[in-house]
Formats: sequence, structure tokens, C-alpha cells
Amino acid sequence: MKQEVQASICCAAAMILVGSTVVASKLIAAGLPPFSASALRFAIALPVFLLLMRWRGATLPRLASISRGDWALLFSQAAAGSVGYSVLMIAGLRLSSAGDAGVMAGSLPAVSALMAVLVLGEALNWRLGAAIALASLGLLAVNGPEAVQAGSPAMASSSATDSLGRSLGHVMIFGAIVCEALFILLNKKLQKPQPALVLSTLMCAGGLLIALPFAAWEWPGYTTSDALLWPALGGVLYYALVPTVLGFVLWYAGAARLSSASAGLFTALLPVSALCCSAWVLGETISGRQVLGVLCVIGALVMVSLGQSQASPQSAMASDAN
Repeated sequence: MKQEVQASICCAAAMILVGSTVVASKLIAAGLPPFSASALRFAIALPVFLLLMRWRGATLPRLASISRGDWALLFSQAAAGSVGYSVLMIAGLRLSSAGDAGVMAGSLPAVSALMAVLVLGEALNWRLGAAIALASLGLLAVNGPEAVQAGSPAMASSSATDSLGRSLGHVMIFGAIVCEALFILLNKKLQKPQPALVLSTLMCAGGLLIALPFAAWEWPGYTTSDALLWPALGGVLYYALVPTVLGFVLWYAGAARLSSASAGLFTALLPVSALCCSAWVLGETISGRQVLGVLCVIGALVMVSLGQSQASPQSAMASDAN
């Protein structure tokens, strides 16, 4: 029983850290271009993962030991789950609030399950259907219309522009979630699945290689103030070391001693953590639609977890391990 309590604490702490990545991404979005920020994050995290592998006695696979098809899948995973997720999340947070992004990120398990049904032809049971419906309601609640105060035509025009920008930000954030769901699906297609620590190391290395050319293209013409740059650099450092590395260690330490269904339930803390962190750190106001959205998403997470009692818990940490 004591081990189960310790494992539960590890999983809960990991998900709280994952939720905080939304706030870190918001700080990053204000001061750094997305590809440059992503490349820097991977460059910081990669040596730490290599040290973890050395400590655990793990080794990277030899080139010849992996088929060309699996190398193509691994590259696609890095492009989608590492670079695509990170870049779209940062870009979306330039236009949207961290609270909205946190609620939307919590829909990842349901989105992944829906893509598994549509792409892989997996069976759609009632629990999964209910989870998808609840997640959809949560996303609709977050993307609902903002209250518009009476004012001049110029104010109304400004409000309409802000609403359009927020919707565009939500589209980018949802694109990030789809990229992460694609990562999970591609992992299922590997002929020779890789251990979690090895996979995360490969994703960091692949993400760095993919992001670097784009970072070299966008950085020379980018200008920002010191007041925005330093918090952004701090956000990158935090994202790379705390949620990515420490969150990885905590999650797998806990998930190894819990059933997949039990571990999966802790993903419900992700949107709650993101919403609370956005209010505490960034001073954002928690709106009624966000509360409704997070309740719907938590319900969806619970339904997915109950319906996947035999599934591997690895995908629950895809967002922060990659």
C-alpha cells in the first residue's frame, strides 16, 4: 500500500509539471520565436537524457538494428510530437490564453483515441464515444464567444479582431494536440518498439536536428526586448529540465507500480494544473467557460482511462517527454 501511495504521488506530481508547461510556453511565446525556442529546449534536454541513459545502463540502438520503415516512423514522430507540438503550442499561445490552452491540452487522450478509431480502425465502444463527446464539449466551451461590452464601433471592431485572433490561436493549439496524437499513433506502428528512455532521447535528438535549420532561418530577423527575452529563456530552461526530464522520471517511477488505468486517471490533473498555474503565475482570470471546459475534459479523461485498462501508460506522458 505504501508503494502505491508513493507511486500515486509520483504520477500526480508529473502531471502537475506537465500542466505547467503551458505557462512556460506562454512566457516563451512572448520573447522567442517558436523554432528557436524549441531547438534550445531540445539542446538543453538532450545531454540530460544521455546522462540518464548512462546512469541507467541504457544504450542507443545501432543504425542497422532498426529497419528503414522504423527510422522513417521515428523521424515522423520527432517532426510531429517534438517539433510540431512545441512550435504550434508556442505560436498558438501568442494569440490565446494559457488557461484555454491547458484545457485543450487535456483533451489529448480523447483526441488520440478518436484518431486510433479513424486511422487504425480500432473499435469504438460506449466509453470511448462518451469520452470523445465530453472532450468535444470541453473544446467548444473553451472556444465559446467572449462577453462583449457595449462601446464604440471601434471597440466592437477591436473585440471582433481579438476574437478572431483567439480562435486562430485555438486552431494552432488544437493542431499541436493533433501532432501529439499522431506521435502516439506512430509509436504503435513501430515494428520494434523502443524503451521509454531511449525513445525520449531519440525524440530530443530528432527534434533538435529538425528545428535547427528553421531556427537558423527565423532568428536573424527576430527582435525582442530584454524584458521579454529573459523570462522566455527562463521558460525554455524550466520546460527542458523540469517537466521534460523530471516529469519523465516521476511519471515512469510511478506508472511502473500502478495499473495502466490507475496511472491514466492522473492525466486529469493536467488541465487543472494548467488552469491554476495560468491564474497563479500569469494572473489570468479563470472564466466560467474554462471551468466548464475542464470539467468536461476531466470526464473524458476518466472515461478513456476506464476504457483502456490494458493499454500502456506511456502515451500519457508524450507531451512532456517529447
